[in-house]
Amino acid sequence: MKLYAKTIPQTLPDWATTVTKGADLFEVEINDEHPNFQSLLEELATEIEPGTFGVKAEDLCSRLGIEMSNPSLHQLIEQAQTLISLIATHPDYEQLLEAGYQPDLNIADAQTALTYLQWELERNREPSD
Repeated sequence: MKLYAKTIPQTLPDWATTVTKGADLFEVEINDEHPNFQSLLEELATEIEPGTFGVKAEDLCSRLGIEMSNPSLHQLIEQAQTLISLIATHPDYEQLLEAGYQPDLNIADAQTALTYLQWELERNREPSD
């Protein structure tokens, strides 16, 4: 699991590692199978809706001393497009397709939806005539 943060503490728990460090963004990799991380999740778990328990990201980040990044929608679209491209060329995905996987919606549909969203954002940025 990865977290993207504006700020992080000088020392992170042994189950968290800083992967990349930018001017205004830290990418933190979490070993979500580590026993200490699992214990923290159990401690922070709350009932989100009846019968469903989970951990709020803000509670986890608060405990770690991390300030979450709040990227723009444009940045999120770019990241999603990159991830979708990686999925489309991933050997496991290609293997699923070769084995007959035929979803109702496919990778190209997801890419098209993101492109339309990006166009709409750009259209709304333009000044009205």
